[in-house]
Amino acid sequence: MHVGQVISVSVTLEGATQADTTREGKTRVGTVAVVAHRKKTLGGGLDELRKLVTDEGVEDLVWYEVKKSKKAPKKARKALKAGAEMVFVWGGDGMVQHCVDALAGSNAVLAIVPAGTANMLASNLGIPPDLRAAVRIGFRGRRRRLDLGRINGEHFAVMAGAGFDGELINDAKRSLKDRAGRLAYVWTALKHVRDDTARVKIWIDGSKWFDGKASCVLLGNVGTITGGIKAFDDARLDDGWLEVGVARAKGVLQWGRALGRMTLGRSDRSPFVRITRAKAVDVKIGKPLTYELDGGARGKTTRLKARIAPAAITVCVPEESVPDGQ
Repeated sequence: MHVGQVISVSVTLEGATQADTTREGKTRVGTVAVVAHRKKTLGGGLDELRKLVTDEGVEDLVWYEVKKSKKAPKKARKALKAGAEMVFVWGGDGMVQHCVDALAGSNAVLAIVPAGTANMLASNLGIPPDLRAAVRIGFRGRRRRLDLGRINGEHFAVMAGAGFDGELINDAKRSLKDRAGRLAYVWTALKHVRDDTARVKIWIDGSKWFDGKASCVLLGNVGTITGGIKAFDDARLDDGWLEVGVARAKGVLQWGRALGRMTLGRSDRSPFVRITRAKAVDVKIGKPLTYELDGGARGKTTRLKARIAPAAITVCVPEESVPDGQ
């Protein structure tokens, strides 16, 4: 089958409100799209994904595959133009972020098939790296409206950061990630704990909040970030706020204490970490630093401008997913 070919069959979906249901008590699904990173693997692969989706009997299935995640937004926008009501995204955090950016503000529902290394958004939502379960969540799970962050022109669902965090992501090479998984981030982190700090100024909703040396600036929409670290203990996916953190730790000893506090207690109780929340954030950095979005490295910058985009996307989550507000 050629990429983008449309399959026409008929199908219904269980578990919707009465207003959306047929006489049989099921919700009718129209066009469903799959946007897949063909180099990612999970379960029986893309052939199994196609079978599981078509077994649900969708009226129209639009199928796109990409070799690189940066090609995904174009396909996601094509899916919207094709009338997709649900978009399954197969891949890692980079694929999800690129598709989230394209789908933000639309009526399409995002269904995540976590086929990456960290799968941060899926993990925070309780979506397991199990193909059959992920597809079932897409068709039978709960619909949840989530906030997104928007920074330097792009949306993100999990986090964005510069400094230690950005360099860590940038240096965790794909070949190492493929071989070592999450250990790649730990190994890379050890290389960057001695990096120099930079002069940073941060404005929160128009008021200056921080002015000093910092090794990392992190913006979060969820609590758990790269490597399973609980960075923002009070983060909520749908509260209309961005979490903002700045770390002043430098060297092995200070970073060890800061990361230990994140692991064993609350990160905001570390003497090297300061945390608040905001609707809008403006960061000026004294020297160019690499920044990242949802685990994907971008270029170097001296300015980060971010804001919250409340209730910007609808995501399929398990019925037993984390409680609303987390």
